[in-house]
Amino acid sequence: MKKNLLLFLSLISANTLAASGFTWFGGLSHAIHVPSHTITFIFVGIILLLAGVAYRSKIAKVSNVVIPDEGITFRNIVELYGDFIYGQCKGIIGEKEGPKYFSFISTIFIMILICNLIGLIPGFLPPTEYLSTTLALGAFAFIYYNYQGCKEQGTWNYIKHFAGPLWYLAFLIFPIEIISNFIRPLSLALRLRSNMMGDHIVLTQFSSLVSLGVPVIFMILGILVSLIQAYVFTVLTMVYVQMAVAHHDHDEDHH
Repeated sequence: MKKNLLLFLSLISANTLAASGFTWFGGLSHAIHVPSHTITFIFVGIILLLAGVAYRSKIAKVSNVVIPDEGITFRNIVELYGDFIYGQCKGIIGEKEGPKYFSFISTIFIMILICNLIGLIPGFLPPTEYLSTTLALGAFAFIYYNYQGCKEQGTWNYIKHFAGPLWYLAFLIFPIEIISNFIRPLSLALRLRSNMMGDHIVLTQFSSLVSLGVPVIFMILGILVSLIQAYVFTVLTMVYVQMAVAHHDHDEDHH
């Protein structure tokens, strides 16, 4: 009972400090002159890296990897997540092409999700609340799907598909498609940043108003928003990958 009370009081204390501007990485941020949200982003990356190493070590000890563990275990959770993302890749990108991009898609989804969720913990700044982070993620997705498009179709054929199927409209279609393509990372960045920033503002305001911790309803909503925004970003990225790697009919060249 004493331990539970101390834990509860520590959460309230941390919550109050968070509302007043306290962050766990504040001291380190001032010492090395790096923003707290950037350090948090690196921290999330290290956590996921360690989780990956732990999963690999567990798999190495299993005699038959096809058979899952009994009950709810770390391995089962990781594999459930993997199955979900694998299914999404096949469903959106394609049965044949989807599995090729599983590693990238699974990494970007879990990275964004944890970066979103960590903002619900008092004293942590969610990296996705900052435009610099979301722009970097958007640029990363932009570079990736364009690279895959060039790799899959060939650079010239990939560039040529922006001109559309009708050569006499190419002068009009090409600049529109290019501009649209370059707007995508900005659109991804602004959507993610705006939603996470709004969610964090609401959560912070209610945290400061209620002295006995954050209302459970807003924590649940925060988790839901974090999940939805990570999923939306990832789905749009998969759509862009699918559009980039899709082979166009060869008879288009004859029009």
